[in-house]
Amino acid sequence: MTNSTHEQANSAVPERAGRKEWTALAVLMLPLLLVSMDVSVLYFAVPAISADLEPSGTQQLWIFDIYAFVLAGLLMTMGSLGDRIGRRKLLMAGAVAFGAASLTAAYANSAELLIAARAVLGIGGATLMPSTMALVRTMFRDAGQRAKAIGIWSGVMVAGIALGSVMSGILVEHFWWGSVFLVNLPAMVLLLVLAPVLIPESKDPKPGRFDLLSVPLSLAAVLPVVYGLKEIAAEGVETAYVVSLLVGLVFAALFVQRQRTAASPLISPALFRGRGFAPAVLLNLVASLAMMGSAYFTTQYLQSVLGKSALEAALWALLPSVPIGFAAPVATALVQRGVNRASVVATGFVVSAGGYGLLTQTDTDSMWIALTAASLLACGAVVIGSQLTDLALGSVPTEKAGSASSLLETGQEFGGALGMALLGAIGNAVYRNEIPDSAPAEAHETLGGALAVAGHLPDEAASALTTAAREAFTSGMHVAALAGAAVLIASAVLAAVTLRRVIPAQTPAPEREKALV
Repeated sequence: MTNSTHEQANSAVPERAGRKEWTALAVLMLPLLLVSMDVSVLYFAVPAISADLEPSGTQQLWIFDIYAFVLAGLLMTMGSLGDRIGRRKLLMAGAVAFGAASLTAAYANSAELLIAARAVLGIGGATLMPSTMALVRTMFRDAGQRAKAIGIWSGVMVAGIALGSVMSGILVEHFWWGSVFLVNLPAMVLLLVLAPVLIPESKDPKPGRFDLLSVPLSLAAVLPVVYGLKEIAAEGVETAYVVSLLVGLVFAALFVQRQRTAASPLISPALFRGRGFAPAVLLNLVASLAMMGSAYFTTQYLQSVLGKSALEAALWALLPSVPIGFAAPVATALVQRGVNRASVVATGFVVSAGGYGLLTQTDTDSMWIALTAASLLACGAVVIGSQLTDLALGSVPTEKAGSASSLLETGQEFGGALGMALLGAIGNAVYRNEIPDSAPAEAHETLGGALAVAGHLPDEAASALTTAAREAFTSGMHVAALAGAAVLIASAVLAAVTLRRVIPAQTPAPEREKALV
């Protein structure tokens, strides 16, 4: 080998991260954990909030939902903004907003103020999530290290959602409802102190002008679709929710057209030319669909079918999070030892499908079967998510890491809402068909409604209605699980076909400093 050839070979070796980068990763996990926890942190705090602030029914819904809506609507905007102004700068601005909103929410003295604070929390969350993922991409240039870091990222995000509900139950039981927001403050302060020391700034050196028109278009595309899907899951198919979906899809088409024609688009269409990026976004959406669709049933199963208290159900629901810690590292190790990524992702879909298959074997007293099924679903989803995230981020230039991250996360939000809507609709249809005609009208809508009605009936009638409703719900869960398994098996085939020839690219040395300033 000549000297020039040797130098070229060395220049292609990616820079490996050291102790500083891995310490920085631990710091980045703090905001990610809190943002994911805030999705579920109000599960047990809502009754105390209702007693204290006395919100109307509509206000109570907005207290719970506004965070997720704002988060989903602004992900693409914030991901693109981070590419332009700097991901660390956006991360720190988001930490300030998240901390200030947490403090405001903790001491809110009216429903209106709490809703506003939750909206600002959503804005802060929308800056933190794509920033953390994009910074992982820029700090870990070696493909193997990046895969491990993204595996940790994926596991923390999934675990945070499960941990949020448990933490809220414990805090509300021992303190007051505002304490569920105050726990965010120490982590945000720590992030603001350590980020400038440990995390390098990175951004697109030639970002172009920020396309302001794309911001309202993206909001108008995302929010009506997410709202429509969530309401269909909760209330059933109604004209207003279908119209909301259609309006969102119209604006989505306008948004896509704007990105194709704008001189400096919010989301560059060139991202989809990265080999494997488009299938990664789509398949990741399906994995989120499966995960959230199963959660819709398993949470109700633990509480309303098995009769666990809310806190008991949340504590039991932590068990499926335990194997998550092993799923992503095992998948990463397999890929690094030469197993084709397509096979690993397809196996993840099959494992999750097996979880749905196991759900079909439950009856009205099968807690361990349900928890094992949830564990399989979660492990499969983390394997899929970690591998597809690594593939997607590895296929785009580092200067577009924020935009790529935001697309992945927006897809996850869509997938989660779609999973609850589609699988929830299937389960509810079966439930309504199997509930006895003689049951009161309220019992025909939901299992919760049936249990509420049963509480006002004589013992024998209450027992009969409760048994019938729980059996009808379990039957609905079985049919929805079959549908979910079918979707996942089809996705396994799609992953095996579309990802078979996709080889993750190593980041060449000339790119190492390209996005660092």
